Amino acid sequence: MSTPACPQCTLENTYPDGANFVCADCGYEWPQEAAAAEADEDTSVVKDSNGQVLQDGDAVVLIKDLKVKGSSTVLKMGTKVKSIRLVGGDHEVDCKMDGGSFMLKACFLKKA
Repeated sequence: MSTPACPQCTLENTYPDGANFVCADCGYEWPQEAAAAEADEDTSVVKDSNGQVLQDGDAVVLIKDLKVKGSSTVLKMGTKVKSIRLVGGDHEVDCKMDGGSFMLKACFLKKA
C-alpha cells in the first residue's frame, strides 16, 4: 500500500510512523485508520440534477445546451443519452453520442 497524500498540505512526501502517517514537509500527523476509512468512502454516489442516483447503463437527458470545449459543437438540451458509464473525477459520466465520446458532469443530466 502506498502512503496517502497529506490532508493538510496535499503533498505526497509522507511516511508511516507507528500507528500514524507523518508528512515530512509540514510535520502533520494523522492516524492510519482514518486514511483506511477515507479510502473506503471513495465509492461515492453520483446523483443527477434532480437527486436521482445514477448507475452504469442508465439513460439520461441533457437539461441545458452544453458547448464542447475546443470545438464549435453544441450538445442540445433534451438530447437523450443511452447506456452511460460512471467514472471518477470532476466529470462523472462517460457517454457516447452522435458527435463522439464525451465526459459530462452529472449536474447537467436528469435520469430518463
